[in-house]
Amino acid sequence: MRLLRPSWSGLVRGRHHQHHRRFLQTTTSRGSNGEREEQQHSKWSSPGSRSEQLLYAAFWAGGLTLGYHWLTDRNNRVLLEGQKVPSEEELEATARRWHVTIRKELPNYRAEQVEQHNCAEKRIWVTYGLGVYDVTDFADNHPGGDKILMAAGSAIDPFWAIYQQHNTLEVLELLEGFRIGNLEGQVVTNADEELGSPWSQEPQRHALLKPASKRPFNAEPPIGLLADQFYTPNDLFYVRNHLPVPVIDPEDYELEIEGGAKEKTLTLEGIKALPKHSVTAAIMCGGNRRSEMTKVKAVKGLSWGAGAVGNAKWSGARLCDVLREQGVQPDESKHVIFEGADLDPTSHPYGASIPLAKALDPRGDVILAYEMNDEPLSRDHGFPIRVIVPGTVGARNVKWLTRIVVADKESDSHWQQNDYKGFSPSTDWDTVDFSKSDAIQAMPVTSAICTPQPGARVKVDDDEGHITVRGYAWSGGGRKIVRVDLTNDEGVSWHVAELEQEEIPDGRHYGWSLWTARLPVTEAQRKAGDVEIWAKAVDSAYNVQPEKFEHIWNLRGVLANAYHKVKVKIV
Repeated sequence: MRLLRPSWSGLVRGRHHQHHRRFLQTTTSRGSNGEREEQQHSKWSSPGSRSEQLLYAAFWAGGLTLGYHWLTDRNNRVLLEGQKVPSEEELEATARRWHVTIRKELPNYRAEQVEQHNCAEKRIWVTYGLGVYDVTDFADNHPGGDKILMAAGSAIDPFWAIYQQHNTLEVLELLEGFRIGNLEGQVVTNADEELGSPWSQEPQRHALLKPASKRPFNAEPPIGLLADQFYTPNDLFYVRNHLPVPVIDPEDYELEIEGGAKEKTLTLEGIKALPKHSVTAAIMCGGNRRSEMTKVKAVKGLSWGAGAVGNAKWSGARLCDVLREQGVQPDESKHVIFEGADLDPTSHPYGASIPLAKALDPRGDVILAYEMNDEPLSRDHGFPIRVIVPGTVGARNVKWLTRIVVADKESDSHWQQNDYKGFSPSTDWDTVDFSKSDAIQAMPVTSAICTPQPGARVKVDDDEGHITVRGYAWSGGGRKIVRVDLTNDEGVSWHVAELEQEEIPDGRHYGWSLWTARLPVTEAQRKAGDVEIWAKAVDSAYNVQPEKFEHIWNLRGVLANAYHKVKVKIV
């Protein structure tokens, strides 16, 4: 595997004190009473001359010192002559408390008000602890680029938990200078804790996951993070649940297997005792990028962005070994049904099936997985056992696996028979017949631009006038990505991205490919300001993404693999 970039921990380059620019500006916002009001935001410029630097240093230290005494002793707001100046450690400890302190001279805002300010046109607001901050005029100079937009209209707390370089005295002081108000506290009744609720034992999730629904929990990571690592971190891997997450005691776990000469029950330890096999495989929800298809015409389903996909190393026992030990013989007409421990209100489990030919093929790499990126599966990802069917739509990768059946026909579950199927753009809910369409198995070729993000203000990054674009590409069925093409002039000229992918010689490329491209920006595009970037991937069978969603629209919003298009501003 060719690794083109450093790991996640080294993503943000440069220190936040570089290139910061502040100036006095009046902005318009809404007060706690909902009326528009004018507010002054104190902003500072980098000092130039030596005298300016000394004045700046004195002002900065004095301001921090006063802030220290304001928080530690509300009755002593002014330093007395001869009083000890607090140490750097004391000042930093104080700065770390600013965001959890109510500032009574500022208005209060509700979370819903903050959410409305999620782009430059509406002003970019973020929250940190109890503070509300307008960072619009800082966004262009953010050393981490347009990643700041991932928190627009929401909290930066989870991002700063990852990017620890923010937690310095200077950055904390800088942020507090953008503060415009306090986040109103809300009393939340946790219905999940009600006795008997099926949602009472849901697992904890990473704060960066953006829910498409909360019950059942379905969420994707910010798209801007996806192309940062070849293996998606487990806690940032998208979550697709159809029902409440079951609670399974590994000591009591059993997997029933029906088919072949005999029936068999395997324990968790019995599965782990089998030869261990690992495979790198991307898992993608059939509804990934549905939100783009919805813009053509409404569809039914969760409004996924391009983040309902992740790439991981999965480890466990090969299903082909288990089935052969059962005496299961090849038969092109048969299927393997999987059932999970997650139950609907009628006690029916989530179920799906795949062709027996895929299950028995050693090159199909279907495994009973108990590890994800060398760690035990988490509850959201199928603990203790899930089936991994590489190259196949996520819906067939059944979690919390409790039963495997070799059968003469497909699973009769709703999700196999009446969902995850594609239709003609002309088919509507009055004419649809799910029995006339095949269940999705291998997914089509697709790609997505991860950075820059839509609406981002992008600076050319060299004298020749290029911008850098990154993303992912993947094709089902083990087909390798051979090329990713990009254009920023609506197809007049195309540019080929550099790929980061596993080098597997035998045609089983189940993992995704990450890519990086440098696109030239013309003088005319600079003057126009707006540029739309298109991306399309080509796989080893020379399948290519279709150009428009209008041509592949379907009433369930699945298989949404048209060109990925992102419009940005060149600054």
